[in-house]
Amino acid sequence: MKLNTNTLLSLTAMLVSVLTLVIFIYQTNLMRKQNYISILPYVQFAERNHSSGNVYELSLKNHGIGPAILESVQMIYYGEVESLTTYDNSIVTYLKSKNSALDSLDNFTFSTLNPGIAIPANQSYSFLKVAESAKDYTLITDAIAELLADGLEYKIVYKSIQDERWQIRSNRPSQGPEKLE
Repeated sequence: MKLNTNTLLSLTAMLVSVLTLVIFIYQTNLMRKQNYISILPYVQFAERNHSSGNVYELSLKNHGIGPAILESVQMIYYGEVESLTTYDNSIVTYLKSKNSALDSLDNFTFSTLNPGIAIPANQSYSFLKVAESAKDYTLITDAIAELLADGLEYKIVYKSIQDERWQIRSNRPSQGPEKLE
């Protein structure tokens, strides 16, 4: 069988096209893997306690790369595990239910910890702040210290935009986030 120039040129063009497609698929796969490993939110619980300014603040800080999306918050007290959704995702409502002295708390701001909240990389999400009141500062710090002494703990589960999941726990702060399957 004799190949003319047009047939040879056509076969070469097809071979180049197929090789280009294979290289494109390979590069796309590499970029997807690189993107997957480069998105790693790293959330930590943060407590700011400035007695001289009467400021007490609780927040979540994302030190990682990519947003952290809150999935759930569980509170553990005296061994009883409760979802924060039971308390309208409000840490203030939860704390007041465990320590009635907090009912007289006046000067505070709070945000809910609703599932789906995204914390951008290198940003904080403040969910409780008491400021400008010595009475309320003392009230909140004493109440939280008492609750912690009685065994108050938390577990927060969050995910990346690629649905990788992690949890942080108050009884393991030095371990950092724990990857979930």
